[in-house]
Amino acid sequence: MTPPAASRIAVVTGASSGIGAATARQLAAAGYRVVLTARRKDRIEALAEEINAAGHSATAYQLDVTDRPAVDEFATAFRTVGVLVNNAGGALGLDPVESGDPADWRQMYETNVIGTLNLTQALLPKLEASGDGTVVVVSSTAGHGTYEGGAGYVAAKHGAHVLAETLRLEIVGRPVRVIEVAPGLVKTEEFALTRFDGDAERAAKVYEGVPDPLTADDVADTITWAVTRPSHVNIDLLVVRPRAQASNTKLHREKQGSSGEGGQRKR
Repeated sequence: MTPPAASRIAVVTGASSGIGAATARQLAAAGYRVVLTARRKDRIEALAEEINAAGHSATAYQLDVTDRPAVDEFATAFRTVGVLVNNAGGALGLDPVESGDPADWRQMYETNVIGTLNLTQALLPKLEASGDGTVVVVSSTAGHGTYEGGAGYVAAKHGAHVLAETLRLEIVGRPVRVIEVAPGLVKTEEFALTRFDGDAERAAKVYEGVPDPLTADDVADTITWAVTRPSHVNIDLLVVRPRAQASNTKLHREKQGSSGEGGQRKR
């Protein structure tokens, strides 16, 4: 389904790797002119070149979603926007509440919640002006259930979930859909590595013994499917997990004795 001209621009945050990059590729293939945003300029410029070389349309724009003046300036570049994918986020640490670092909690909240708020507020008038806008919030199964050691990330993703749910109530009747996609365990090149401050061994244990965790492409496919439904169809909430994961705390591993820290956790 080719999007109508008025709603053909899709902005993807956190597009430098993982789910964001995969979503940008798939939306571009679906006919959107994608705008890639992230802090790492070299990554998004390389991805834009890749997408354009494939015959699609992409532009890179370096942006920190927590910098509100920069976000507002970014928004002035558009008259209309068809799709906003709020993907920028991430987790830091796996410490219990009693010893969690408040700085990590603050950073997770700023990126996952305030960053989503900033982009949504700045682009909502442009989405409405398209006559057929869509806001996507990439949350997490962590936004729908708690687990030990994850309180900071869980709190942030609960915030993202509530933001999406409340926005949908507040703008009903206007030509903008609000979609929340909540992935479970996703194996990407950076999520667990970032969570554990570059400790590759600890990050690898998250996925150890898990048969076929989700990939970034799996989640991107889900996002693209939801976005390309007919305009009157709103996918309010779509939870997607690998078959091996029954819940945030119930995960099948084929190897014995290798549960690993964070093994039941989400992307």
